[in-house]
Amino acid sequence: MIEKYTLFENDESQPLAARLRPRNLDEFFGQKHLLGEGKLLRRLIENDKVGSMIFWGPPGVGKTTLARIITNHTHAKFIDFSAVTSGIKEIKQVMEQAEENRLLGEKTILFVDEIHRFNKAQQDAFLPYVEKGSIILIGATTENPSFEVNGALLSRCKVFVLQALKTEDMIELLKRALIDERGFGKQQVEISHECLEMIALFANGDARNALYTLEMVVLNGELDGEKIIVTKENIEQCTLKKSLLYDKNGEEHYNLISALHKSMRNSDPDAAVYWLARMLEAGEDPLYVARRIIRFASEDVGLADPRALEIAVAAYDAAHYLGMPECSVHLTQAVVYMSIAPKSNALYMAYENAKKDAISMLAEPVPLVIRNAPTKLMEELNYGKGYKYAHDTKEKLTNMQCLPNSLSGKEYYHPTEQGLEQRFKSRLEEIKDWKKKHS
Repeated sequence: MIEKYTLFENDESQPLAARLRPRNLDEFFGQKHLLGEGKLLRRLIENDKVGSMIFWGPPGVGKTTLARIITNHTHAKFIDFSAVTSGIKEIKQVMEQAEENRLLGEKTILFVDEIHRFNKAQQDAFLPYVEKGSIILIGATTENPSFEVNGALLSRCKVFVLQALKTEDMIELLKRALIDERGFGKQQVEISHECLEMIALFANGDARNALYTLEMVVLNGELDGEKIIVTKENIEQCTLKKSLLYDKNGEEHYNLISALHKSMRNSDPDAAVYWLARMLEAGEDPLYVARRIIRFASEDVGLADPRALEIAVAAYDAAHYLGMPECSVHLTQAVVYMSIAPKSNALYMAYENAKKDAISMLAEPVPLVIRNAPTKLMEELNYGKGYKYAHDTKEKLTNMQCLPNSLSGKEYYHPTEQGLEQRFKSRLEEIKDWKKKHS
């Protein structure tokens, strides 16, 4: 359903976060890179030059609030539209009403929460109305709009990246909640700066979560006459265990696995173990992590330490047999091993370079000399003619050409001198020298 709201309702039965929703830019916390004095978004709002835009950022950073502040400033009609419950029929109804409003000289701001949940057809339904100016579309998304919003629609919107609130901003927000009459200003609440910092850190940049937690700890605080005392113990009891911001199918999933991979590549075991813990404690599938470590073992370590692959596969087996939480130590062993192992991407580069040639030269024939000849006809066609069996020679080497003629002499594998790979490099140089002498 499509719902229209009166702005900034202040019903005391509402949650604290709803009661304290900022009414103007001066009450808005965070996003100074966009809303600080002289910053672009602030100038657009203050000069009433706002056009269609996408707010991209994690939960609880003020995307909906900012849209409502813009509406209040421009005196436009505000329609809150849910991508979860609305379809094309509802979109068209709203668009027709917005078009009528436009003809009467009235602006309509359509706020679409979770716009990434709309499919292509639904997103396309907005296009003509955005182009005509019937609506100012403000979309909010926690997902990268480059991937989740249609290119045609995205090109007609400015994208503003909202950031998780900093700890100092969160603490100031909590302090305001304690003195504001819409919050706990009418009550005597005693809470230390250290406790406010605990709540701010727990909220992980999410203002809504911070206010929800503050409300919970105040309601469960210790009564001393008219005073409510909030202690560290109260906070620990109410929060129990921190829920990490993590979506296994969202962008944060890829951000964290990227952080793990790059920390291991940068030979930083401490960072690698931290990112591993972030993923596992958030509920990531340990087998997914183990598979990524197996890939890393060959992509970034390779023959500089051939045991890396053995360690990685063993860690996968351990994770498979034991599961969480027991397998966390096995994955830690693998992650630390990968981090401090010598690094070589020679195998990765060898394949990538060979892949380019393979794709562009798919029709290159296999040399006759290395083809099998299981039938008499194939023998008559010279399949396998001149083939030399390496094991029949003293050096276990032959000078046969195994690449197609067009790629003769091409080299893909370039070993480094890292770790054990320097031995493979020396061996490869010996092989190449022998082949040159016997060509």
